[in-house]
Formats: sequence, C-alpha cells, structure tokens
Amino acid sequence: MHSRRTSAFGALLLSAVVVLPAAAQQTPPDNTKVNKADRAKGAVTADQQKENAADRDLTKKIRQAVVGDKSLSSYAHNVKIVSQNGQVTLKGPVRSEQEKTTIEGKATEIAGAGKVTNEITVTAADAPKKPKG
Repeated sequence: MHSRRTSAFGALLLSAVVVLPAAAQQTPPDNTKVNKADRAKGAVTADQQKENAADRDLTKKIRQAVVGDKSLSSYAHNVKIVSQNGQVTLKGPVRSEQEKTTIEGKATEIAGAGKVTNEITVTAADAPKKPKG
C-alpha cells in the first residue's frame, strides 16, 4: 500500500515538473490597452460592483446565464459584469458579434430593458497581434 502511494506521488510530482516549465515559457497576455481604458474618467470597473444584496444577486444571475450557455466561448464566459444600483455594465472581449448580442440579451432579460450598458468588444479568434514597438 505504501509503495502505491509513493508511486502515485512520484508520478504526480513528475507530471508537475514536466508541465510547469512549458507553462512558465508562455507569454502573458498584454491587457495594457484594456487597462488604460478602465482608468479613463467615468469608466466602470469591477471594483465598483456594489456590495448590496440586490446588485450581487443581479450579477450572479447574469453570470450563471452566461456561463450556462455552452455555445459561448471562454472569452464570452469571462466578460465583466458590474451591477450598480440595478444598472448593469458588460465589458470585455468576445469572439463574435453574435456572442456580444447573446450576452446583452441575457443581461437585459434578467436586469430589464434600459438597464444594460454593453461595452463588450469583438476580437476575432484569428486576429493577428500587433507587434510591439
């Protein structure tokens, strides 16, 4: 029994050693432009999410609806949803205009007409990255 645990631990440790160097070599995403836009005067950011129960519940319901839609990309599943006094702001990149429309529709269905500001941007999956310089 002891040797099985040791072997399993050894295999786990070996897999971590093999995976970690590959992950360490990946270039982190460059969100500089997005972060600059978030610093603009009047920009709605995630830290402005209200702590009252109604806004937390509103954000939670919209997030569940978005994540529950398996036809959406992981980008779409990760859009920012910020609720402030019943008003909802959607931000972040998605892969298509269809995803942008779908997410706005889900948020509007939950929050109500006129309660959603859609600041989602469409970033094509195959869009080339601009060289730095």
